[in-house]
This record gives sequence, structure tokens and C-alpha cells, in this order.
Amino acid sequence: MFGAAATATVFGLLVTLSGCGSSDSNASSDSGTLRLVAAEYGDTAANSSKTFWDKVTKDFTAANPGIKVQVQLLPWADIDREVSRMVKAGNAPDMALMGSYSDFAAQGKLYSAEELLSISAEANFLQPLAEAGSVGNTLYGLPFVASSRLLFYNDALFKQAGISSPPKTWSDLTADAKALKDKGVKYPIALPLGPEEAHAEAMIWELSNGGGYADSSGNYSLASDQNISTFRWLKDKLVTPGLTGPTPPSQFNRADAFAAFLRGEVGMVNGYPSLLHEARAKGITVNAVPMPISDNLGTGETPPTVGVADWMMAFKQNGKGEEIGKFLDFVYQDKNLSDFAGRYHLLPSTVSASRTPSGGGLDRNDEQFLTALRGAQLYPVNDPSWVTVSDTIKRSIGHALDPNGDPKAVLEGIASKANEAKKNG
Repeated sequence: MFGAAATATVFGLLVTLSGCGSSDSNASSDSGTLRLVAAEYGDTAANSSKTFWDKVTKDFTAANPGIKVQVQLLPWADIDREVSRMVKAGNAPDMALMGSYSDFAAQGKLYSAEELLSISAEANFLQPLAEAGSVGNTLYGLPFVASSRLLFYNDALFKQAGISSPPKTWSDLTADAKALKDKGVKYPIALPLGPEEAHAEAMIWELSNGGGYADSSGNYSLASDQNISTFRWLKDKLVTPGLTGPTPPSQFNRADAFAAFLRGEVGMVNGYPSLLHEARAKGITVNAVPMPISDNLGTGETPPTVGVADWMMAFKQNGKGEEIGKFLDFVYQDKNLSDFAGRYHLLPSTVSASRTPSGGGLDRNDEQFLTALRGAQLYPVNDPSWVTVSDTIKRSIGHALDPNGDPKAVLEGIASKANEAKKNG
């Protein structure tokens, strides 16, 4: 449910913008009005996405007097369900900005990028994002903003523990975690595998051991030998020796891990750009490095990092492809995309916006995340069953590390449910 802006503790905002009234089917009956349902990225009224969309829609209508745009903001926890409900009820919005798109593409509900954008605009998306937004060779999910994951470490705690350089292998990481524990650090290595975002944390570790969620053919490989090996190592080398702190990983959510990091209680944690900015704002000296790799991998192997993106999609139901295309061309201008990404310390999805400092631009501290994103692997979001599968992973995978948990049995159980979801999808 949490997209690239997963750090936000969303405050249940439900807002309709641009003064267009209610969000029922009559709201967009005017052929000159487009309706966009978008996730709320802010966590307070002060940083609500409303400010961005108010300006963009006003500027767009000024440039295109015959087209108005109504924007409805929904919390991340609700948007997938609510948009699905609208589509099922025959009241699809013209556009939606959310965390998944492939189930609608599979139903034939979406315009392709080719039907909406110019060739140059379609070619402008960063390659890993374009691949994840495509079903077959057709782009349906237009990547909007993205992030990648790196390992963060508290520099002051490292120095107190006598650690002079960041870990590069799992053996290094284990040794560093032991040194941090000996100095009384509460969470030497935070391992948030609670239901909030366990699918991200699990994939980070799996990729660093040569595994992941899907094989080269795009089929799920959730219970591969590499993944089972990864979770056995986590349990034996980190959890059982008490290097992950007092909270069981299956009960430890990402937001809790980040909050503990900002309190100076965490030595290492996998994170993304906004946490880096928050930590530095609190005076915490923090560094971010690529995820250490398994000792089982060959020297010089560089597994992909985890990338996450949120998707803009356009529905065919109201037949407004031409108007939608004009609006999306406007929204995806470098200045607008950079403005939105900069507000939430995320990464713009296009090559040109990531290179151009217009509209606030890319923070220099975020450059390393952009470098990681260029070679990242994203969730298999182009599989229509992924929404169901990711939910299963979130609720189940942390239990592989419970005292009585069996990594092989847990992963095989997830794989079985994934195969069933794919068959029924």
C-alpha cells in the first residue's frame, strides 16, 4: 500500500482540489473536465500534495482554457481499494496516481503510453522504471516518482564501536553489528519485517544473495534456494544472536525502525532519501552505502538494489485520451516533475528531470540514490497478481525469523499462495 513515499505517516486526508466539488460520477461528466485520483504524499496539512496539484492544475487550465482538472487526494492505505471500487462501479477516474497498475492493464481498462504521449516523452522514462511499467512490450504504468534503497549507518555509533569503514559483505555486517551491540546500541542492525513494508526489506536481502522475487523469465521464484538460504542466514547470524534488537522482526515495522534511527538507537538500517534528510535535519551524521553482499557471491558481483516507483495511469472509460495526453505532457515537464519529487525527497522518473535542476532539482545528497536507481530491480508490479502476492509477503515473511519459524516452510507457503493468485488472476 505504501509507494515511493512510504515514509509518510499519512494523516487520512481526503481532499478534492481545483474547486470542482464532489467526486461522484457526475463530477467529471463535463467533457472539458478531467478527474485525477492521486495518493496523498504529505503527512501534515503543511506539506500536503494539495499545494502542488492546485498550482499544476491552475497553470494547465490557463494554458489550455477548455480543459479543467479535478484532483481527489486519498491516503495510501485507501487508494488502491477505492480506485478499484470506482472502476468496478463503472465510474473510473480519467487518471490515477498510485502504487499498482497491472490489474487494470490486464482488464484492458488503460490507455497505453503510445496512445497518450509523444515518442520522445515515452522514451524519456528511466529504463528500469519503463520496464517495470510495461506489460509485454507495452507501457501502461507511467512512472511518476521513485526511490531506491541503500544501507544507512550512524557514523557516530560506528566511531564509538571502533568501526572505521562501512560493511561490504555480510561477514563485515555481522562483525559490525556485534561491535555495535557490545557498545550497548539497542538495534545494531534494524530488520523491519513487520506487515507495513516487509516486502521491501525482504527483497533487499534476497537480491544481495543472488535471489529475488522473480526469475529471468518473469516467473515468481519466491522459495528459491537463494531466498531460503538468505532467511536461514538472517535467523542464524543476526536474529538469534540478538543483533537485530529487542523487537522481533515480524513485529517491527519500517516506520518504527526509522523512528528509532532518528532517536540514535539504530546502528544500521536500509532506507531511502527522505530518511537521510530527516536524520541530517536532526543533526545525526549518517552515511548511505550499497547493500553489503552475501559471502556466497563471487568477487566483483554487484547485485541490483531495490527500486520503488509510483504509477500514473489513464483509464479509457470516459474516452478522453486526447485531453489526458495534453495534461500528462504538462505534468511530466521537468519543472513540474522535479518540483513534486523535491517536495518529498524522491527521485523524478525521467532522464531529463533527473539531470535538470529546474523546479528545485535533484538534491546533491540524492545523486547516489539516482545512481542506484539506474541499475535497480523493481517489484514485479507488471504481474496482475502482485498486489495479492505482495500483501501475502508483507503479512507472512517476517515469521520465517520467529523463534519457532522455519524459513523454508514459510517461503514455500508464500510461493504456493503466489502460484494460486497467479492462476486465479
